[in-house]
Amino acid sequence: MFQKTDKVFAKGGDPVKFLESVPAIRRIDTDRDDLFAIDVVGHVSPADAENLFGLLEAAYALHPRIDVALRVIDHDGVDWAAISDETLKQGAVHALEHVGRCAAIGAPDWTADARHALPASSPIEFRHFSTQDEAEAWEWLGAQPLGGQPPSPT
Repeated sequence: MFQKTDKVFAKGGDPVKFLESVPAIRRIDTDRDDLFAIDVVGHVSPADAENLFGLLEAAYALHPRIDVALRVIDHDGVDWAAISDETLKQGAVHALEHVGRCAAIGAPDWTADARHALPASSPIEFRHFSTQDEAEAWEWLGAQPLGGQPPSPT
């Protein structure tokens, strides 16, 4: 576990930069098996996006239909241009096949962009909730994070 860290320090790497490379996509355990819930924290790199699409593929393999909760915390952008067009296209096609509802929690509200990226006949029901209305998002999805209380975004 410490080998990667040791290599960073041995090469004169900045320990703060190493710590900043923590994945931006973090799963949230919930009381619903067919709910894919994640925190998106800070900046989303191409590697984070690839990880997200892989996690979604695993969720689709377990459940033909899922709902999604995506909580944005301290948003610092996404490297959309560095994510392959094929990955984005496959992600959209698979979402259309598998996702029923998608609750976006926090800022920015990207749901309009998501709707425009999908066909007008998209079956996905998107809804945005402010951080203050997070409990309403969980209610809309019929779920709760394990532990009973939505985690604090701070």
